[in-house]
Amino acid sequence: MKEIPRGTLQEQTFYEQVGGEETFRRLVHHFYQGVAEDPLLKPMYPEEDLGPAEERLALFLMQYWGGPRTYSDDRGHPRLRMRHAPFKVDQAAHDAWLKHMRAAVDELALSEEHDRTLWNYLTYAAASMVNTAG
Repeated sequence: MKEIPRGTLQEQTFYEQVGGEETFRRLVHHFYQGVAEDPLLKPMYPEEDLGPAEERLALFLMQYWGGPRTYSDDRGHPRLRMRHAPFKVDQAAHDAWLKHMRAAVDELALSEEHDRTLWNYLTYAAASMVNTAG
């Protein structure tokens, strides 16, 4: 049996395992299609066109899961709570966000393990953005 030198076997990142940039762009695009029609969430996006927000979320998620560091190169540290502080994020907004994100994740048809890993992160992230009780 041939010995593999230490440090040469590299595991794929989650980003690579689920299909890389194409997968994350599909996820985020599907998500923002729902947001564009949502009377609670749409007003939270200052741009008339959701394109810039879609691009930021896609780049953030790609970087978070092991893809290119374009988000940080362009925008610095994510500081998610700070960036969301100007918006009233209550339980209703949290639930609406997760509803659209669940539909987007389902559209990807990931393996059960990848789906669960991604969904666990997204539910944690959504909960951490809540900043208003009512």
